[in-house]
Amino acid sequence: MIPAAFLHDISKSFVAYQKPEDILVNEYSFTDHEEKSYEMIRNLRGVSNYTKNLVRYHYLIRDMEKCWENNKIRYTEKNKVWNGLNSHFQQELKKFLKCDDAAK
Repeated sequence: MIPAAFLHDISKSFVAYQKPEDILVNEYSFTDHEEKSYEMIRNLRGVSNYTKNLVRYHYLIRDMEKCWENNKIRYTEKNKVWNGLNSHFQQELKKFLKCDDAAK
């Protein structure tokens, strides 16, 4: 998990943007940053597939939570991805999310 912790947000500076409501509170949005981060590391030698997949899917749980009420189509797409992951990796993603939240 440590290599994924270092790599999971490397694309944020490339995908950052501000919605009108973000400007008011000086925040940024980073939609689909996890996929872009994955694209940036997917061909790196010495980085395990486990790490690459943690980077790729690290925001999946949070994305599903955010989409549940406002974007059922996106929720359905993300839920299909979640259901395609094995249960052990799902547990790993839950651990990683807790660690990521705690680090903030």
